[in-house]
Amino acid sequence: MNTFDEHKLALYGGKPVRDIFLPFSRPTFDREEEKEIIDTLHSGWVTKGPKTKLFEEKFKEFTGAKYAVAVSSCTAALHLSLMAIGIRPKDEIITTPFTFPSTANVIEYMGAKPVFVDIEEDTFNIAPKQIEKAITYNTKAIILVHFAGHPCEMDKILYLAKKYNLFVIEDAAHALGSKYCGRKVGNIGDLTCFSFYPTKLITTGEGGMVTTDRREFARKIEILSSCGISSTAWRRSTDKIYKPWDTLFLGYKYNMSDLQASLGLVQLKKIEEFLRIRKRYVQMYNKVFSKFPEIITPIIRKGILSAYHLYVIKLKIEDLTIKRNMLVDALRAENIGVGVHFKPLHLHSYYRKKYGFKKRDFPIAEDVFERVISLPLYSAMSEKDVKDVILAVKKVVSYYRKRKW
Repeated sequence: MNTFDEHKLALYGGKPVRDIFLPFSRPTFDREEEKEIIDTLHSGWVTKGPKTKLFEEKFKEFTGAKYAVAVSSCTAALHLSLMAIGIRPKDEIITTPFTFPSTANVIEYMGAKPVFVDIEEDTFNIAPKQIEKAITYNTKAIILVHFAGHPCEMDKILYLAKKYNLFVIEDAAHALGSKYCGRKVGNIGDLTCFSFYPTKLITTGEGGMVTTDRREFARKIEILSSCGISSTAWRRSTDKIYKPWDTLFLGYKYNMSDLQASLGLVQLKKIEEFLRIRKRYVQMYNKVFSKFPEIITPIIRKGILSAYHLYVIKLKIEDLTIKRNMLVDALRAENIGVGVHFKPLHLHSYYRKKYGFKKRDFPIAEDVFERVISLPLYSAMSEKDVKDVILAVKKVVSYYRKRKW
């Protein structure tokens, strides 16, 4: 019997908090999405067409951006954004190591160099004071990540971008519905990239969106997302006068389909409801966990409206008898699905081997990684589900605390 099995016998007595496993995340669909999908199937047009264009229109209205281009993923959105601003091999892009690999992978796609800087201890966002130290002659852009739905300090970052003539690309995979000082994320930086992966606030299964106020960027991204050709299949089918299309750029097959957009159109109408539910569940979590000395709950800074994409607790590991990984196992044994966001990219094999990164290169990101757990937070949860999560965390943390309060 291993150590954790012994802990399980002592802690659980064979009876977890839940009989049925609560997944970490699950999308919310009903008959409305089903009806829209069926309508698309009956229309005979399932690839990029009228519903994708309508989704783009509705999305730009929601964010306040002048242009929106729907694509196949947030990764595609980030990649095409770098192409739109003209990134070349040997250029440097400043970004955070505390993110999903796509944020840096797209820089590698371009033959450019990701330059990591450390994060803030409380928001886990990129630290503006570290950005300026990393700027060189080769720096061309900053890709920031609004971690867990809490926007970065955009005023400070935009000031640096203007000072050094840099582009700002927002990785807003977590931040649909967030606001910074009254402005919705989506019309602040030069380009903003969103995700509609199933774990996000709204989903199209897979999918993404780029928003921008610059027409030339939007037009180039639209062309690049459809193999670099001058006219989409929908336009060709609806044009009254035939005109041979041309390949303008070396593009990619990154376009969204009308099947995906059908989900997006319905989900977009539910954003405010989804945000309201998430906010209520966050308040339920905070009310309990803020009383635990071993737990640091998420902060929301003044002037910020969070999208509450993730509920991330930071553990005071020094006050517990076990490390974070075993706590994750313990909660899963209670039938509570949890996540860890994120293992810093400089510790991943690819980046470590290519650039020679080592431990303690970005100490704040590493320290945060060793302490954080993401708890379930989504609109398909019930209040009972939330209470089960709270009970499981209380049970596990109370058992493993060093000091019995």
